Amino acid sequence: MFQAQSYCLPLPVGIIPLNARFHGISLVYNLKHQNNLLIMAEAGLDMKKLNYSVDSCSSFSATYFPENIMKDFPADQASRWSSDSNIPPQFILLKLERASLIESITFGKYEKTHVCNLKKFCIYGGLHPENLVELLNSGLKNDNQPETFSLKHLVEGKMFPCRYIKIVPVQSWGPSFNFSIWYVELMGTQEWDAVKPCIQWYNAYREREAIRLCLKHLRQNQCLEAFECLQKRTKVQLEDPLLSELHWAMVVKGDYEATEQLLHRAVDNGLFGPYIYSQDYVPEWSRILPCIDEDPCHRPGMRGGHQMCIDTNTETVYLFGGWDGVQDLNDLWSYSVPNNTWTLLSNNTEEEGGPSARSCHKMCLDQDHRQLFCLGRYLDSQHRHTNNLKSDFYMYDIEQKKWHLICEDTAVVGGPKLIFDHQMCLDPEKRTIYVFGGRILSPAPGYPEERGLAVASSSGVGGAFLSEPQFSGLYAYHIPTSTWRLLRDDPSGSPGLGPIEMRSRIGHSMLFHPSERKLFIFAGQRSKEYLNDFFTYNVDTGEVTTVTDGTRRRDPAQIPAAGFTQRATIDHELNEIYILSGLSKDKDKRDDNVKNSFWVYNIVDNKWTCVYRNDSSREKESDSNSKMPGEEPCPRFAHQLVYDHVKKAHYLFGGNPGRSNDPKMRLDDFWSLRLCRPSQSQLLTRCQFLIRKCQFRELTEADPIRAMLYLQNNLSAVVDRTSDDQMAEFHRLTNLLFRTKEQQEEDELLSGKVDNAESTVNSSYRLRSSVFDALARFFPDYMAQPRFSLTDFVAFDKA
Repeated sequence: MFQAQSYCLPLPVGIIPLNARFHGISLVYNLKHQNNLLIMAEAGLDMKKLNYSVDSCSSFSATYFPENIMKDFPADQASRWSSDSNIPPQFILLKLERASLIESITFGKYEKTHVCNLKKFCIYGGLHPENLVELLNSGLKNDNQPETFSLKHLVEGKMFPCRYIKIVPVQSWGPSFNFSIWYVELMGTQEWDAVKPCIQWYNAYREREAIRLCLKHLRQNQCLEAFECLQKRTKVQLEDPLLSELHWAMVVKGDYEATEQLLHRAVDNGLFGPYIYSQDYVPEWSRILPCIDEDPCHRPGMRGGHQMCIDTNTETVYLFGGWDGVQDLNDLWSYSVPNNTWTLLSNNTEEEGGPSARSCHKMCLDQDHRQLFCLGRYLDSQHRHTNNLKSDFYMYDIEQKKWHLICEDTAVVGGPKLIFDHQMCLDPEKRTIYVFGGRILSPAPGYPEERGLAVASSSGVGGAFLSEPQFSGLYAYHIPTSTWRLLRDDPSGSPGLGPIEMRSRIGHSMLFHPSERKLFIFAGQRSKEYLNDFFTYNVDTGEVTTVTDGTRRRDPAQIPAAGFTQRATIDHELNEIYILSGLSKDKDKRDDNVKNSFWVYNIVDNKWTCVYRNDSSREKESDSNSKMPGEEPCPRFAHQLVYDHVKKAHYLFGGNPGRSNDPKMRLDDFWSLRLCRPSQSQLLTRCQFLIRKCQFRELTEADPIRAMLYLQNNLSAVVDRTSDDQMAEFHRLTNLLFRTKEQQEEDELLSGKVDNAESTVNSSYRLRSSVFDALARFFPDYMAQPRFSLTDFVAFDKA
């Protein structure tokens, strides 16, 4: 099972954070999202419809009373709650009969689409109406189908009890319209034997966290006797003993050498791992240049719409075919990563019993048996006739260096017809190849369609659509028995059929996760519709699960935009999917929309992160095929990308830069991409910088000459000279040697660190405490003191 990652939930304005009230102080919890249905089922709990009443609401209009949501009358337009305003915050607060463990919420709808339906909403829950935690942030489709959402959350692995549910509309489907909710149903359990221990644990958790906040506050303010007394009386530990030892050495004793030794121990034990994992990747592109004495003819030429595979056992990349702007290609190459050399395996595969020249085909590799499989191709309409529209299927034996024709026409033996721009991947355990989607070629005369993706393809030749194109379904090919099976046929493009029907498409991405036994399918194009859905197909059970249906508009910064020829890879060990985008869906602005971005999808957290964007204009680009290395590849589409999950490296070759002044231009540049996070040693150096900076600040007040020498010899040794921010901070430190007393006092006042008659903390202790707090953030949450402080929750009363 995957381990969910904890995170602090976003808190909207006007909502009290996750709370235990402690003399007016709100405690913020870290939640771990889990599948409540699975957890409750394992606990043997019986899920039932939960009764509730309407406790209050922000407003309502006319006869659209809040109690209307308790009855499901989809044909009655008046059977709804409607706010009297669309100005936030609007809400409706539900009160359950008893404290419950809630598994899901269902929204019923009017029988027709309606402008007042909730496009965006948030749901909060808790035992008390003033202490609520966010349980869901989502939205409804503007249709007539009820929608059910799981309320997934845990607190430290324990189920979270609720008595109140607060629904907060954020946006309606119609601009400037009030919010409407037609029907709400809650599912969960009120079994007291299950709810009672959750409430008891929750109350104990609140008390413990309140005490830990008090302990942190006392220690920060140098009230060490009170700290020890409270800790002894309550037997509540503020943090892991290692961090307590770190605090004693750093803050109390000022022993900086011992502090660094403790941090070395933490690194040796891998304690910075969770922090490293939480950091965003930083992309590092490297241009792979040929050896100086290598003949330029001994490497692949310019192309797009080609195929690549990688053998991670031998670190070998295989490249076949493509379109060079004028013609299809049928050369087969291998690239040795360790030796940085290309090898031409076949100059003309057709002459050697292999596939003819082609592009928009697909290729996959069976690493264990050293076999390449090739299926599909594109044909211009003038070259299509009945005799050559056969779906030939080839295998290349790497050891024997020989092609084998598996089948002249897969359609005859139960496989797909001749298709292009499909997807193909291999299940190595069952030795089964899965083929999904793709456009079926037909012998239609005078058909000026585009090569590859009908509007912006793998090869990029202009053209148009047939009115009713045909798409291929999901097929499985079993290698040992050489048999095909149709798993899912195309549902003929009916607009009402969603991802559960697995609508076929072209230009999509499909990846196989061997541990999950699932195909991950994302985006693509179907006729003139640009798909942005994301779903999985379980190859053992045939179950289709929607990750994102693509109908809800989301911030483009949070999810890859719909487009063509995006390239996807997967790391099943890290449970991450990587996508390098291709061409925007706006064909009329192609010059402006050849923009690449690199996205990482975390399967466990169900979260997209954009780690790289490149939208450099064509005018700013240098010659992409020059021999001088650049910082990053120019924007392109119809490229190919493969991933070595062992070495954690991507390899990119060729593509179409989409230049309107040179439409036949293709690229032959070769790049590697590594996604980097700070290492344990780099974090250790950062910690040493914080520690030595603290010691330097103390020395500036006691002995400026010694401080200057320390800055030059000790502090400079741990400066990260690749970081502009750290270098700038290092240079600013010299100014501390020349600060006046007034400037020093001003800095302390602005930072909230003020010495006064009532203060119990000397300046050195306060400075060291702030550095200790910074160091503690590198440790796992379960080891560290609370991230928040009591003073964070103190505010002036409103006038």
